[in-house]
Amino acid sequence: MEPFSRIGIVGLGYVGLPLAVAFAESGLEVVGLDSDRRKVAGLNAARSHIEDIPDAALAAVSGRLHATTKRAELAACDAVIICVPTPLTGSREPDLSYLLDAASTISHVLQPGQLVVLESTTHPGTTRDRLVPILEESGLAAGEDFHVAFSPERIDPGRTDYTVRTTPKLVGGLTPACGELAECLYGTVCERVEVLSSPEVAELSKLLENIFRSVNIALVNEIAQLCDRVGIDVWEVIDAASTKPFGFMRFEPGPGMGGHCLPVDPFYLGFTARENDFYPEFIELAGKVNQAQPGFCVDRIARALNEVGKPVNGSRILLLGVSYKAGVGDIRESPALKIARQLRDLGGIVSYHDPYVPELSDFELGSVDLDEAIGTADVAAIVTAHPGIDYARIAAAVPLLVDFRGVTRQIEAANLVRL
Repeated sequence: MEPFSRIGIVGLGYVGLPLAVAFAESGLEVVGLDSDRRKVAGLNAARSHIEDIPDAALAAVSGRLHATTKRAELAACDAVIICVPTPLTGSREPDLSYLLDAASTISHVLQPGQLVVLESTTHPGTTRDRLVPILEESGLAAGEDFHVAFSPERIDPGRTDYTVRTTPKLVGGLTPACGELAECLYGTVCERVEVLSSPEVAELSKLLENIFRSVNIALVNEIAQLCDRVGIDVWEVIDAASTKPFGFMRFEPGPGMGGHCLPVDPFYLGFTARENDFYPEFIELAGKVNQAQPGFCVDRIARALNEVGKPVNGSRILLLGVSYKAGVGDIRESPALKIARQLRDLGGIVSYHDPYVPELSDFELGSVDLDEAIGTADVAAIVTAHPGIDYARIAAAVPLLVDFRGVTRQIEAANLVRL
């Protein structure tokens, strides 16, 4: 199998940048293409914009990793990997605009023999039916003049136990030869590569991975709502069920789902199903439950205030954590944003503290000083439980503390309300 010496990465975000660094660390030259000029300048100066990649890691590969805004530099690459966002539209339909723009960009510089791999999460058939036709506008034939594969990203921001190297990699080639070449590519940075029979299998495998989590999170969120109705501690219920050594997998409730995949993937699969006259009601219901969970949390804050004789309107509400998960600053699809917006709509005076998110430009808010905020808040709500925060101290300082993450279970206080 032919060797690789230079790799192109289109999109240098939470997926593309760790992958680019991994290839550079393995000794390959990497060209990273991104439309954000400030991001490109920062990376070339060894300044990282994501938590998982420290500046030191960029400095260590500065001679092999080059960021650019010029698509022409992809022409000299042996392989080009697409790592752009695939969000949803306002009507919850797949938005492939970034992906299609990336495909068009590559088509202008595509060279014979190159391998193009799509990593962005999408619905089955995208690689074959949407990506390939655009690439073939170059005049080259996929599977003959150049190679194509789909390899779903499995990056979990903030996680250190599973990395690019240690997480098994799936690849599905347009042809067997495409799959073999993709296996060779990822074998340079991944300890284990699984070759699948087609891009469609790889595309649907990624959706299944995340929809499995979505469905189970929806289940436990509904259990949490039931426990709230009947006065049972949902965390004790989950702990009890988790003692069973078989047939049960622990999932925990929360304010809803966030991130670049989990809230999106059920809708991608639903789109594919409807295109084929099939309606996955079970999966779509899970998506609806999780989308509605922030509203339940707003209601729980309102009831907590009401129990002490205060309305939401005019109350000072401090949100603790606004990123979608602990230990990272990623706010994509974060349930905290929905909670903040709904509380504002009810007249609440919303502020937030998050050491990973310095500002929320859409809300014209910046992260407030924690000591000052807890001294003036009518209620504080733990939306994302970042490490290093003393919640016992907060519970002692605020009139009301609502915990949506179960991190105060060891604290006994009359002013404490848990999901």
